[in-house]
Amino acid sequence: MRILFLGDIVGRPGRRCVAALLPDLLEEYRVDFAIANAENAAAGLGLTEKIARELLDMGLDVLTSGNHIWHQKEALQFLPRLPEVLRPANYPPAAPGYGWGVYRAHNGEDVAVVNLQGRIFMDPMDCPFRGADAILSELPTVAATVVDFHAEATSEKAALARYLDGRVTAVIGTHTHVQTADETILAGGTAFLSDVGMTGPSDSVIGVIPETSVARFVTGIPAKFEVPKRGPCILSAVMIESGPNGGTAHAIQRIIKRLSSE
Repeated sequence: MRILFLGDIVGRPGRRCVAALLPDLLEEYRVDFAIANAENAAAGLGLTEKIARELLDMGLDVLTSGNHIWHQKEALQFLPRLPEVLRPANYPPAAPGYGWGVYRAHNGEDVAVVNLQGRIFMDPMDCPFRGADAILSELPTVAATVVDFHAEATSEKAALARYLDGRVTAVIGTHTHVQTADETILAGGTAFLSDVGMTGPSDSVIGVIPETSVARFVTGIPAKFEVPKRGPCILSAVMIESGPNGGTAHAIQRIIKRLSSE
């Protein structure tokens, strides 16, 4: 099983990057299943149903998310009817939508995708460790299980990966928009990367117009974050390969692709 995971898609530039680069990536790496975090795909905050369907039509199989998924209020309506779009599973039970699912890969095998959110430096949330235990107890037998852990603290991400080592194929961190260089396969066979990075405008501060972000730090005055409308883009991703031995990983590779200005 060859699984491609794209880092957080940010705004129109991120979507342009996916449209331009994903087809070649799917062919080059002979991808069986493609996942992307899309919580920032709509103008940098949230996700609309129209954009979600466009991204799925581009060749992505599942879209994960995080704490920004609710910024577009229509998510409250479309998440329950679009199981290919996940919100963190450890939101309270009343939250609409799905936190995990089982999907058919292009090679005919089943893949489970689990979306969890961290608690360190984040909004209060149910325990992701206990949440993972509960989900794994319900999972049917699948060829691979991938966890998107949307969290701020590297320590929390590393701890969850080790907690789940040997029980899932991969734990991939999202949220910080900066790809880390700590990819590894843990002792029990679980692939781990603290953060997969961002798919969006490279001439930015983690996806935001630089002048806006700098002014906020210099003055301390809140300002609306805006995504650059044009300019060069970066696609950050990770490739995970797993074998037939219970879905454990045997390879993990970071990927960076760049796209010039429009």
